Amino acid sequence: MARSSSGIFVAGLTAAALAAVGYLAYEASAAPDRLARGTHASAGPSGSAKGGGEAKGGPAKEAPPVVPADSGTGKRVVYSVGRKRVWLVGADPKAAKTFEVAPSTVDPKPGTYAVSSRDANGTGSDGVPIEHIVRFHRDAAGVVFGFSAAVDGSSPSPKPTQKTGGIREKSADGRAMWDFAPRGTKVVVIP
Repeated sequence: MARSSSGIFVAGLTAAALAAVGYLAYEASAAPDRLARGTHASAGPSGSAKGGGEAKGGPAKEAPPVVPADSGTGKRVVYSVGRKRVWLVGADPKAAKTFEVAPSTVDPKPGTYAVSSRDANGTGSDGVPIEHIVRFHRDAAGVVFGFSAAVDGSSPSPKPTQKTGGIREKSADGRAMWDFAPRGTKVVVIP
């Protein structure tokens, strides 16, 4: 019996070693493709690498996108329509919080606005319960533009024929916007 047990043990070790070698061979064969794309095995869900080097034993974090130079000065919310990104800029622009957003079917025109109203919760034009609603503009056609977060974490999915201006954030980002932008806060929309 002892011989049978040691045989099973050796077979298990051999299988584990073969699995490890197979995994390393796969990683080695995929490395040139990842280098060409600028990604790494530990890339996040977007497929982009989280770092570009090693610092103090771990990967270096990619610097967040800087506040756009054409976005004014002072405390403000900056929304880039083209980049689908928001910056919450306080006294120190280098310490700005930035995050991606999901716009709806209509974009606000570039310009400077101010937070006009806020609601802790409501219902989005797609019927989804939303929270931390921060509105900043109503255009001539009656489209209301504002930031909000879906309670269930979903992105907006309005019908293409609907004219809506909701800009959906992740829940934590919606909370940050809510805390940062009381009524009257400047909102700068750039292309």
